[in-house]
Amino acid sequence: MAPRKTGGVSAAAAKHAKKPAIKSAEKPANVPRTTANESVPYAIAKQRILATIRAIPPGSVAAYGEVARRAGLPGRARLTARVLGDNDDPDLPWHRVLRAGGRIAFPEGSRGWREQSARLRAEGVRVEAGRAHGAPEPDDIDAFLWGPPR
Repeated sequence: MAPRKTGGVSAAAAKHAKKPAIKSAEKPANVPRTTANESVPYAIAKQRILATIRAIPPGSVAAYGEVARRAGLPGRARLTARVLGDNDDPDLPWHRVLRAGGRIAFPEGSRGWREQSARLRAEGVRVEAGRAHGAPEPDDIDAFLWGPPR
């Protein structure tokens, strides 16, 4: 006998599927938006991420994932990108945040790519072919930027 299907999922899989505690449609309107794991309200996560970006010294860079980790949000690189995308503070040093391996996230040659490259170069960072050279690989970026772990 074939397993019974429920909505494209077997009955056994449906029985063991993790269900959200509160569906987004059930949340009251006054509850702050939260990150995907529902543990930190979006406004607090945003404040942490922006503070971490402001702490990156001139001439240094950090990967999106590293910024998230330093903000106490490990594994939330996309949230860092989202916060940067929503940013309207002209004084935020957004140009110091790069993809893993020191790569600029904008398409090469685009206006954003040219601006980020120029800002990094003005701070003494060598940029070639869309990559900030001299920037440590993701495993070493923590020690490079912040010193050894405590």
